[in-house]
This record gives sequence, structure tokens and C-alpha cells, in this order.
Amino acid sequence: MWIADNWRDYEVIDCSNGEKLERWGDYLLVRPDPQVIWNTPKTQNGWKKMNGHYHRSSKGGGEWEFFNLPEQWSINYRQLTFNLKPFSFKHTGLFPEQAANWDWFSEIIRCAKRPVKVLNLFAYTGGATLAAAKAGASVTHVDASKGMVNWAKENAASSGLSDAPIRWLVDDCVKFVEREIRRGNKYDAIIMDPPSYGRGPKGEIWKIETSIHPFIKLCTQILSKDAIFFLINSYTTGLAPSVLTYMIETEIKSQFGGETISDELGLPVSSNGLVLPCGASGRWKNNI
Repeated sequence: MWIADNWRDYEVIDCSNGEKLERWGDYLLVRPDPQVIWNTPKTQNGWKKMNGHYHRSSKGGGEWEFFNLPEQWSINYRQLTFNLKPFSFKHTGLFPEQAANWDWFSEIIRCAKRPVKVLNLFAYTGGATLAAAKAGASVTHVDASKGMVNWAKENAASSGLSDAPIRWLVDDCVKFVEREIRRGNKYDAIIMDPPSYGRGPKGEIWKIETSIHPFIKLCTQILSKDAIFFLINSYTTGLAPSVLTYMIETEIKSQFGGETISDELGLPVSSNGLVLPCGASGRWKNNI
């Protein structure tokens, strides 16, 4: 398991009965988590002193209940700053477990000692984009939501990366890649963080079980001949890491060589030393 254990401004304090107690900077949030199927005593004080609690509805969705929580605040990871705000469906605008991946590919970018072009697909609020840019890459950031792209730009500004070589695009990821193939554009690395289900800006439907393998295959056409890495994340419950390995080996390693490894991502739980699972990632790295 790859554990994101270098955070100072974030921690999972405890988790029980379908919920996790988290510290985001100076504030405590309680949010639902489908992986937390155990029911252990909630002895940590934070369960009673939370600043925000997302209540899931039995009818689907849910709503926030706030206790002295600002509309927006920020936390830092290494040299990056992220602006947070609770919004629909329990999210805050950041997935902290992804820091394990940011550290992995940042080292690859720095060690390349040459210009590196990175494509970040389903790029959300830009965590991976900013990490890649800080490591020295030029990045193309693509997301179907204009609001998420604007949020990512705010994070870039807060991180001192307003002038970094980042191209911000509001677009359907599949259609963008298809156009890049026609244009003959190539990238040295691709990051993708696809949703289990989603819609593009013009109603394009994405369902990971049927869409992801054809999309990985499509993306091989825009990888440069000396590409350095490929990263795919999955939060879909039941999609094993070995599934990611199989697709990457079939479509990428077969053409470019290198090595593939997939595993779970996790966050340490500070109250008991255990690890909360947070989906899976598949990583491919070239050996050139």
C-alpha cells in the first residue's frame, strides 16, 4: 500500500461506523466513508468538537451541518497551498491520499533532467497539476467542469504558480485526446483520475467499467516515444489494483517497455496507527 504520510496540515484522526474524523488545518470535519464498515468506540474528543459534519441521506446525497467553519480556508503540502471549501456530496476540493502519487511522479520529473510535458486528465482542483509544475514540468490541465478549473487556478495562484507553464482547459477528456491525436501532439507523461460515473460539458457519458480501457488505449497514441510515466487512479469500489495493472501492461508496457505496479492508496489513522484505504492507483514508469 502507498501511504500518504508526509502531511502536516491534514490527518485522519479516527474512523468508525461509516464515518471518518479528519483535521484539515485548524478545523475538524466528519465525513462519510464507504470503506469504514467497522464500528469501534468513538473516544476521540474531535467527534464532539467538529466544525463540520456531512450527513448522508437515506434517499441519496446528503447535506452539511456547520459549527464555526469558515466558507473557505487553506492548507499546505510541502510547497503547495490548497484552498478548501465544503461543497456538494461531502467533498472539500482535495483528496489528501493523492500526495503519495504527487511525491512519486515529482521525483521522476526532477530526475528526467529535460523538459517534460505532462497531461493531467479529469484534473479536478489541480493537486497533481501543481505538483508536476512545481517539479519543473509544463502541464496541460483538462477537466469538464469550469468551476473546478477556476478553483485549480486559484490553488495555482496560492502556490506561487500563476506564471508556471500550465495550460488550463475546460473540455471533455476523451474528445480532447481525440483532437490531440489529430493534431499530432505528444506528451511525456499522462495522469488521469477518472470518476466512476460522470458527464462531459455537452452531456457526454462516462462510466469507468466500460470507458476506461478504450480510453487508456486511446491515450497511448499521444505518449511520446520516450515517455517517462503514466498514472491512473480509481476510487471505484471493487476495481482491484490488479485490474489497473492488466490494462497498463496490455496497452502501455507492451509498446513502451518499462515497469508497472498497482496498489492501494491509504491514509494513516493517527489514533490507532492503522491505515484507511482510499482507492487504488496504477503506475507505469519507463526505464530509459
